Amino acid sequence: MDDDFHNPVLLEAVLEGLAPEPGGCYADGTVGGGGHAYAILEQSTPGGWLLGCDGDPKALAVAESRLQRFQGRFELRRGNFVEVFAAQSQGAFDSVLLDLGVSSHQLEQPERGFSFQKEGPLDMRMNPDNSTTAADLINEMPIKELEGIFRDYGEERRAGRIAQAIGERRRQAPIRSTTELAELVRRVNPQRGSK
Repeated sequence: MDDDFHNPVLLEAVLEGLAPEPGGCYADGTVGGGGHAYAILEQSTPGGWLLGCDGDPKALAVAESRLQRFQGRFELRRGNFVEVFAAQSQGAFDSVLLDLGVSSHQLEQPERGFSFQKEGPLDMRMNPDNSTTAADLINEMPIKELEGIFRDYGEERRAGRIAQAIGERRRQAPIRSTTELAELVRRVNPQRGSK
């Protein structure tokens, strides 16, 4: 089991807010490595039940292993919590947890392509079954749309210059790695491109 996958943050506050009780029905919509789910199942013993979901198959495998001692008291499903909860037939939940932060474990894996500090494919998919990667967007999206993403979501002051630099670079060859993109951004904005 990969204990570093998800070390629950604010665990006591989460348990206080959810108030799991024996026999209750709970949901963890972003189960990750199962850290919060474990604590919920432990506190709801005996008889508490939990539905957990995640889009990352590696996270679900870790959660499945971590929760083995509660066999029969949980179900794990792969997918986005909105879809999973809409399709679930267990009835209403007593409490629902949505830990919407990003897992540092996923960010630190170079092959996932989230960090610009390590060489990796320009991927950035939380669910590896999603067909569109960050490389697809960087190399195919219209420049104006890229500019909007950098400005609106990245709060980047030089969004237009970065988008233009990407457009010029991708006319020569596709941008495929995190370090290629970071270097391009660093040339336009020396304070960026290294995080």
